Amino acid sequence: MALIALKVDVDTFRGTREGVPRLAGLLERLDARATFLFSLGPDHTGRAIKRVFRRGFLGKVKRTSVVEHYGVKTLLYGVLLPGPHIGRRCRSFMQDTAKRGFEVGVHTWDHIRWQDGVARANEPWTRRELALATEEFSAIFGRAPEVHGAAGWQMNRHVPALEQELGFRYASDTRGTGPFLPLVDGSVVPVPQLPTTLPTLDELIGREDLDGEDPVEHLLALTDRAGAADQVFTLHAELEGGAYLGSFERLLRAWKARGVFLTDLASYARGLDSSALPRCNIVAGSVAGRSGTLAVQAPGNGA
Repeated sequence: MALIALKVDVDTFRGTREGVPRLAGLLERLDARATFLFSLGPDHTGRAIKRVFRRGFLGKVKRTSVVEHYGVKTLLYGVLLPGPHIGRRCRSFMQDTAKRGFEVGVHTWDHIRWQDGVARANEPWTRRELALATEEFSAIFGRAPEVHGAAGWQMNRHVPALEQELGFRYASDTRGTGPFLPLVDGSVVPVPQLPTTLPTLDELIGREDLDGEDPVEHLLALTDRAGAADQVFTLHAELEGGAYLGSFERLLRAWKARGVFLTDLASYARGLDSSALPRCNIVAGSVAGRSGTLAVQAPGNGA
């Protein structure tokens, strides 16, 4: 039976308070599991305005109706409005998610700061951001986090070793084709990467090269062709927990009708033999439908 691990990136204050409960309710009704990765510090979404100069960003804004999904208030956080501290003000929403039986983990401290800064950052900067997030997670849940998923699939060469040092058991920071152990300067870091293998809904909506194909049908065709191959699908609390909720439900129901096992990253990781995973470098690459470069799995060197 094919397995699809569902990873929910929670980027904003609004997404934590509104999108997460909607998604948790839907997943419960359909008897599906998922991993919720939380942003734990200030919501500075408005500072993303600097991305207007990034190639492809304006096209994405036009295709995916950013204002509709995030709301005007969210887009002013950190610019004209102070950014609310998500960890402090949304603690009960996060704790409720865990109490409902969902896996929870770390997405980031300051989403915009990480996404726009980590690729060029040094080790002390990266250490501080990860430490702030893990400390806030521990304060909220009373235990250390086991899974990290980098904001915007952005990272640098220091991240894998810091994940190991901070006690993460596995991570989903990258885009790629399947689980692997990251190589950094020729050395293996024993924290398995579970890369996102499928395109996200927002990467598919309105793309000219898809000739108007329905994103849900496109995803179903991809997983049908992949057969029994395991996959990781990333969704966002602000999108699938908002305007895309109906499309996401249709996708989940179709996968279940095909006999797909919908689970979380923890269950996926438990079924892996780390010693048999390929060793792969992480490189900068691009993904259709998403602006900028991302952390991408390079071809492996074998186990």
